[in-house]
Amino acid sequence: MNEEQKNAKEWFFNLRNDLVNTLEIIEGKKFNFKDWSHSGSGGGTMGSIKGKIIEKGGVNISTVSGEFSDKMRSRIPGTEESAKYWATGISVVIHPFSPLIPSMHFNSRYLKTNKSWFGGGVDITPATPFEEETKNFHNKLKSTCDMHDNSYYEKHKKWCDDYFFLKHRNEARGVGGVFFDYIDTGDYKSDFAYTSSIGSFFLEYVKYIFDKYSKEKWTDNDKRLQMVKRGRYVEFNLLYDRGTKFGLETGGNTEAILMSMPPLASWD
Repeated sequence: MNEEQKNAKEWFFNLRNDLVNTLEIIEGKKFNFKDWSHSGSGGGTMGSIKGKIIEKGGVNISTVSGEFSDKMRSRIPGTEESAKYWATGISVVIHPFSPLIPSMHFNSRYLKTNKSWFGGGVDITPATPFEEETKNFHNKLKSTCDMHDNSYYEKHKKWCDDYFFLKHRNEARGVGGVFFDYIDTGDYKSDFAYTSSIGSFFLEYVKYIFDKYSKEKWTDNDKRLQMVKRGRYVEFNLLYDRGTKFGLETGGNTEAILMSMPPLASWD
């Protein structure tokens, strides 16, 4: 493992700890952890929490290596001469109990073949009217992106909007965020700084949104809307999500891969 791989792995591990500590304070209970081994080499740790404020939350980290299948290899940069890969990353999904708080998703990864790059993103999926908070979310996210490159926000926002779209329903999964992959400008420190800034942004947003809305009252209709929106969440993750497909096709842990599913959903 070279210094760049080590730095990325340690950052994801430390961010996992910060997120876990934050969510444990919000919920008032501890996470459950479970280690798993990869079919190639390495593995990861699943972290889960369920309660009265966070109905279901998952914070997973992994560092794995192996060889891509011929099918996967054709889609991955830097595999022309070798199918070997190494990857480290973090994946977070939070489904709040309150329908006034959006479901939140964040993931980030560093992947190395004969090339290396960062990928990841953050997005939110509110179930009830969320116009002002949506503006606030995007304004803060834009400020974060602009610290690194003035083109990143618009480019990565569009990528997110295009990606988190349910084609069969002709609707967006949520209100977007940013999504990026294959970040390799030739300046590892710059790319790492951008990736880690998105992680730090997500941590602060989680603190903000739970603090503001976790005690606000909601109605039965709000909850109904949340259940329907969660159904859309399930549809996207099973039909389109690249992370789900990547994990399953590379021998990842099925339980960890599907931790993003909400505990309850509805189709009515």
